[in-house]
Amino acid sequence: MKKIFAVIISLIALNVSAQSHQAFQDGEWFRFRVHYGMVNAGFATLEVKETTFKNQPVYHVVGKGNSTGMVHVFFKVDDNYESFMHKETGMPLRFIRQIDEGGHTRDLLVDFDHENGAAHVFNRKHNERNTYKIPANVQDMISSFYHLRNNLDVKELEAGEMHSIKMFLDDEIHDFQLKFLGREVVKTKLGNIAALKFQPYVLAGRVFEKKEGLTMWVSDDKNRMPIKIKANLAVGSLDADIDAFKGLKHPLNIIMD
Repeated sequence: MKKIFAVIISLIALNVSAQSHQAFQDGEWFRFRVHYGMVNAGFATLEVKETTFKNQPVYHVVGKGNSTGMVHVFFKVDDNYESFMHKETGMPLRFIRQIDEGGHTRDLLVDFDHENGAAHVFNRKHNERNTYKIPANVQDMISSFYHLRNNLDVKELEAGEMHSIKMFLDDEIHDFQLKFLGREVVKTKLGNIAALKFQPYVLAGRVFEKKEGLTMWVSDDKNRMPIKIKANLAVGSLDADIDAFKGLKHPLNIIMD
């Protein structure tokens, strides 16, 4: 289960929509139920709030992942991710990563200086500070997906088409890639929802069986609400399904039988 909640938190934020379209708003909140095989492993949530950061208007996005039940007894997961994104540009100003996964802990605070092309990383666990060069328009793990939500135009997407974005995580730049697989109707707790199907590319190895090990679905409407994620792991499989939501900017299109 190690690192899996990090993937879930980041990917449930992946709501892609037409360019220049505002797909989310203050007060939006999602909760996902996470299953490892037949076992209820826990929950993951994302919440958006408007606030100010260094006298600038921002969206403060908080993602949390927590284990539950027997999984919590044998492998505790308590993850917290936060991104402060400029309200107008969507660029990340600060990113926080605090995780406790089976005793593996990390506590990082990243301040972005886009004007000077630098990311200042404070490792609070070890009281270490480092500065790294970053390219223009780089995103953090959370802001990446909200950026895609407002700027990736899916109207002209064809199955097999790829999209990429530069992402800064921990101490390096990642070239995040996303493949569009097509459109499907997905059965959920909320009802049947028309969905866009994507395949984020991940690193194959100890966690994922192969780089195509993740598949996700988002609602094919103005919200681009994440509704389902499936991960084929090196050992077993994991599913995350929408369990509850509130504060959507646009009406959710439920397909009636």
